[in-house]
Parts: sequence; C-alpha cells; structure tokens
Amino acid sequence: MDKVALITGATRGIGKQIALTLSKEGFNIALNYRKENEELIELKKDIEANQVKCFQVAGDVSNFEECEKLVEQVIEKFGQIDVLVNNAGITKDMLLMRMSKEDFEQVIDVNLIGTFNMTKNVIRHMLKARTGRIINISSVVGISGNAGQTNYAASKAGIIGFTKSLAKEVASRNILVNAVAPGFIETSMTDVLTDEVKEDIAKNIPLKRIGVAQDVANVVKFLASEDSSYITGQVIHVDGGMLM
Repeated sequence: MDKVALITGATRGIGKQIALTLSKEGFNIALNYRKENEELIELKKDIEANQVKCFQVAGDVSNFEECEKLVEQVIEKFGQIDVLVNNAGITKDMLLMRMSKEDFEQVIDVNLIGTFNMTKNVIRHMLKARTGRIINISSVVGISGNAGQTNYAASKAGIIGFTKSLAKEVASRNILVNAVAPGFIETSMTDVLTDEVKEDIAKNIPLKRIGVAQDVANVVKFLASEDSSYITGQVIHVDGGMLM
C-alpha cells in the first residue's frame, strides 16, 4: 500500500524541501497551505515528477475546524495518513517590553496550537490503523531561548513537551512521535540578512556553516522511515553543533 505524508506549511523553505524529499522516497504527498501562490503549481509538478501523487489542501492550522476539514479531505483522497509533519510556523520577533499581546498569541496559535489542532485530527486515524509517525518541527530556540523571541521560543518549547507527552500516550499503538529542532537554516526568512551577518553567525557554529533545508529534510526522512522504528519521544537537533 502506498504511504501518505501530510505536511503543513509546505509551500516554501523547510516544508517544501521535506515534501520533495519524502516524494523521492515514494510517499504520496498532501501539501497544506494557507494562501495560494505560484510556487504551489511548480512544487506539485516537481513532486509528481517522482512518480507519486500530490494533493494540495488549503487550511489555517490555527483554526481547529479548518484542520478537521483538511484532514478529512486528505483521508477522502488517499484513505490514510501515515506521516504527519507539523511544520507550519511564523515569527513575530520583538523584545517583550514592546511585544503586543496579539503578536504573542498569534505565534502561539500557529506554532503550538496549530500542532495540537493537526495532531488531534490526524491521531484518531493513526490509532485506528495502529501505526503512524508524527514529526514536529521545533527549534533549538525552544531549548536555549533567544532574546527577542519569547513568543517563538515558548511555542517551540511547548512543542517539545507536547511531543514527549504524546509519545508516551500512543507508543502502545505503534505510533512514533518525535521532534526536530533546527538551528540556523537558510530560508527565505534569512535571505534579508547580509553576507556579513551570515558569516558572523557561521563563526559561532562548530561546523562553521549555516544549515540548509535539506539538512532538516534528511532527518525527517529518517524519522518517517522504518529505520527509526525504535525511536520515539526524542528531539533531534539539526544545528551544526550550535547547541550541545
């Protein structure tokens, strides 16, 4: 039976690379997005070039009812969800003294509550199937903290606690729940930084380079595979040794 991976926030950056990488491993891909854009068309073509099916499904992960609807659409299309990658996330960086209540809540709503919303709606299908993989994209910031990111760090730390707790709840049903904690990764959000700033960041990373989305996607590929069948409740850092 063909396996299905549902990836949230999959139109660009890390999510896009995860989708492409899993499609090369033979997964049919369900791409979640919030707003239509031209990148979606090209991504669908690239995924289908790997001889798998690609289904694009809109939905705001911070809205429980929309998550319920999009999961139902994926089940109707493919009949199953074998892997859920909770990747959707936003940042609204600001020092706490200047951060608005809305900016704090919005980041928590998308990053943390969005992870709950999606997992809550997918998990019942996995429990019925008595198998599944849930892979949550956290961040090293959720472990170390970072000035100007109290909202983001709180959301990513929450994902780690969520991951470990759920892993204990569903292990008896052969459902594995793990988190990936990227460090500094080159994405569209980092493109605004100057080369000088990027060089300074790289100097403080033991491997002396900034990561790329494929570095994260490779770990997700492993966690989605049978090679990880005895791993659950873990947080795997993908940060070049930045946080040890």
